[in-house]
Amino acid sequence: MGSVENGLAVKRDLHLLRSSSVTNGNGRNPFGQRPRSRLARFVLFKKIDYLQWICTVAVFLFFVVLFQMFLPGSVMEKSGGSGGEREGFSGDLTFLKEIGGLDFGEDIKFEPTTLMLKFAKEAREANMSSGSRRGVRFGFRKPKLALVFADLLVDPQQILMVTVAVALQEIGYDIEVYSLEDGPVADVWRNKGIGVKIMEASDKIKTSVDWLNYDGILLGSLEARPEEALVQEPYKSVPLIWTIHESALATHSRQYFSTGQIELVDDWKKVFNRATVVVFPNHVLPILYSAFDSGNYFVIPGSPAEAWEADRLGALHRENPHDKMNYGPDDFVIVVVGSQFLYRGLWLEHALVLQALSPFLADFPSETNSNPHLKIVILSGELRSNYSVAVEAIALNLRYPKGSVTHVSLDEDADSVLSRANFVIYGSFLEEQSFPDLLIRAMCFGKPIAAPDLSMIRKYQDADCIVINDQVDDRVNGYLFPKENIRVLTQIMSNMVSKGKLSPLAHNVASIGKRTAKNLMVSETVEGYASLLENVLKLPSEVAFPHNVSEIPLNLKAEWQWHSFEAIAVSEYPNRTLRIYKSLDWVEKQTNHTQRETSGSMTPPEEIFVRAIWEEEKSIALAYTGRRREEEELKGRSDQARGTWEEVYRSAKKADRSRNDLHERDEGELERTGQPLCIYEPYFGEGTWPFLHRTSLYRGLGLSTKGRRPGADDVDAPSRLPLLNNPYYRDVLGEVGAFFAIANRIDRIHKNAWIGFQSWRATARKCCSILKGGFKQEFLSKTAESAVLDAIQARRHGDTLYFWVRMDMDPRNRLQQDFWSFCDAINAGNCKFAFSEALKKMYGIKQDWSSLPPMPVDGDTWSVMHSWVLPTRSFLEFVMFSRIFVDALDAQIYEEHRQSGHCFLSLYKDKHCYSRVLELLVNVWAYHSARRMVYVNPKTGLMQEQHRLKSRRGQMWVKWFQYTTLKSMDEDLAEESDSDHPRKRWLWPSTGEVFWQGVYEKERNQRNKDKEKRRQQSKDKIRRIKRRTHQKVLGKYVKPPPEQMDNSNSTVVAASVIR
Repeated sequence: MGSVENGLAVKRDLHLLRSSSVTNGNGRNPFGQRPRSRLARFVLFKKIDYLQWICTVAVFLFFVVLFQMFLPGSVMEKSGGSGGEREGFSGDLTFLKEIGGLDFGEDIKFEPTTLMLKFAKEAREANMSSGSRRGVRFGFRKPKLALVFADLLVDPQQILMVTVAVALQEIGYDIEVYSLEDGPVADVWRNKGIGVKIMEASDKIKTSVDWLNYDGILLGSLEARPEEALVQEPYKSVPLIWTIHESALATHSRQYFSTGQIELVDDWKKVFNRATVVVFPNHVLPILYSAFDSGNYFVIPGSPAEAWEADRLGALHRENPHDKMNYGPDDFVIVVVGSQFLYRGLWLEHALVLQALSPFLADFPSETNSNPHLKIVILSGELRSNYSVAVEAIALNLRYPKGSVTHVSLDEDADSVLSRANFVIYGSFLEEQSFPDLLIRAMCFGKPIAAPDLSMIRKYQDADCIVINDQVDDRVNGYLFPKENIRVLTQIMSNMVSKGKLSPLAHNVASIGKRTAKNLMVSETVEGYASLLENVLKLPSEVAFPHNVSEIPLNLKAEWQWHSFEAIAVSEYPNRTLRIYKSLDWVEKQTNHTQRETSGSMTPPEEIFVRAIWEEEKSIALAYTGRRREEEELKGRSDQARGTWEEVYRSAKKADRSRNDLHERDEGELERTGQPLCIYEPYFGEGTWPFLHRTSLYRGLGLSTKGRRPGADDVDAPSRLPLLNNPYYRDVLGEVGAFFAIANRIDRIHKNAWIGFQSWRATARKCCSILKGGFKQEFLSKTAESAVLDAIQARRHGDTLYFWVRMDMDPRNRLQQDFWSFCDAINAGNCKFAFSEALKKMYGIKQDWSSLPPMPVDGDTWSVMHSWVLPTRSFLEFVMFSRIFVDALDAQIYEEHRQSGHCFLSLYKDKHCYSRVLELLVNVWAYHSARRMVYVNPKTGLMQEQHRLKSRRGQMWVKWFQYTTLKSMDEDLAEESDSDHPRKRWLWPSTGEVFWQGVYEKERNQRNKDKEKRRQQSKDKIRRIKRRTHQKVLGKYVKPPPEQMDNSNSTVVAASVIR
């Protein structure tokens, strides 16, 4: 296969290009050995005019050498360059011509094979039941979509998305619009009953929206590229459909390659890869964007862009239609357009069309042969191509006067050429996959057309369409001629042209064709988006499935929503091309700025070496600190003398300083030490950061080490509970995993009498109801915080569960269902079954038992979204119950869920599986353990007790949930884990501390053994010392008397042997 000009290889794999040719045995496929193309077959085997054939062959034989030099598809000499170094290229369609060795373009074909296989696989998996139980869809709310735009100015994409959105609303979707800039289209959306949220210039989408509230997101243009938040957790799993109608980035990408800006290419690849599906309106754009393809490209044909541009430019060209093209008023201009793909057989098709038009030279006499009145323009190729030489050679050979046949590239002003044309011929015999855009534009300019009877064009003639305006009928909207008999084109021209002018019939055909083209392929677009959403969206069980695509009313897919934009002034139409290029320039500047900052921070090699040594030294110091902490912890559990209070105080301060030797406590931590309550906010991923508080009452709790906030005093949950390092359990446990992490040796991290938790999604909900005109707050205001603290300090309610997110106000519970019905609705109808089976395993019930703890319907509500406050001691009791319950639940789900991804608590593959059951678990425990439950209004702080204790008499399962029962169960599990050391997979020991009474005895015995061992080692040491062999004393020095020292200068030494 050939490579792109200047070296950039065009991707050609199963999901992009499907070749219809067959290679020979050695894998090569030279031009001379290729099978005959479709055009060659009909030229050789169909009944064709022999004179016509002889003339064509003569043209070919005479100019074959000249054509080989100038043809736009001449790539034989470059076919081996695909393995070379990639470089940049310029021109919108340059690299299309380099696709290796094409005859008549039949090998180029875009097929989203990878995406279609993925949809088929997911459909098969959805039809498979999960084990012995099958999920049930309840459908209590509509599927919710978010449409995101860069602005709300008038353009064809807004018209398209309004048309699609109105149809989607009709079949059951709930839609909301987000935009970075306001514009006149905002009123259009509101008139359709769709809420609009405008993000100001200083506001970021990632700081205002919880994208998890939506079942899918649609990005409306290239400018609305996925924001940073959508590329990060926890939003990476939200289905994202990105519609791209612009080719500007494809042009820029060639500059990126030529200038070596690979970082920009990689950045765009990352963004394209984030999208679940990238949608294009035609089959050319996916190939232009092949450098960013990751197997998620899809084509939904149809767009009002051609009619929009024709309407805008029509008035300008009508004012002075002849000046720009230098044609006189008596000139008759025929424009020959064709496929946007360039291939080697293009010249032959143009030669056949020119030959069919040659008899009309006699109908356009001119005073001099140098200025004929018949003008034929070949509109194809790109600006750098030398195809104009080949066109002139063909025209001269067919005896056209010089200057009557010209070639204009598509890179030039194609709209000016089409607007000046009197007649337009589609001169390509390539079987297109969608209706040609150039042909639509010509029809929108009000030009009569003639085209070969290709299947895609004939489809709109023969299709049984109820909508009259959605078809191209022969002798009504345009003329079709059989490609096997080009002489029919001559007959068509005879009917359309009379005395050098268009006939009344031609004007009538052009008028009908203009009305037809204005709304061509609306039904394909609307149905295409609806069908794509059916395949992409994975709707939860509480969401109703939308109606079938066939139920879309016919009037909503008959025409674009032109009437909705009629009231907008023409002056408010933006220069979309300029805005797109400015947007791309801004992205380039941002990326280059980041790159300069990175390169500016680079250090010389010697400094890198020193830094490596310092990092190693730092890691050694951290390891030493960890060992020292571990030794101090073990030492703290040994028997030690109590001492005085001063000694105890000094010991505690020393231990506190050693624990914080690498962490200087900030003001928030110091303030938190003296308050009775600390509320933890579990989070996962950088997308949640804007919704987390930074006051001393709150503290972040990161479920992943990678996504922690820099500079914040957040708790690292995986370091406290290694189980959360496993992505499977981090996802399946959700915020309950954060409970386990805090409860594990809680006295080392939490020193407050009360403990609370608040979901970041409760904070994010503050903006979700603004779109519908209301405001609902589900996070504690300053007033509510003070009310909770006052109630705690005054001990107003005793051992109480305070909560502020109500189940009856949850968007998932619009029908105000009871507790167990709501739990079933969000868990595919299997919540009660899973809960019952977990209780049976927890309490060791053998017989067939399916009872559930009663959760009465008494007019009160329950807690959702893990937003509540408890005494720390009661929290530890709840965690004790939760650990046993989660272990029992995991035992019945783990095997199938881990292997296949399917869980009977969801209709699709769901990595969160039973996290929705755990969301409601605190209500069951609090109700049946006789805790008071008080609802706190998150805005005003007013408190209302729910499910009063007196009303619970006779309904609570107190013996099942009392502390002594749970403590005995916990100790039994701890003894089993500590004594037997089971080899099978068991979740419970990994969820927290393993402790029972026997641990004290084991530690005491171990200490006694260690003490006896040390004592024995000391005795052995003394014994070895005593048994050592001592050397006998040889003698000693005797000091002489003083008188002898005075009388003699010598020294007398006496030696005696002492025995």
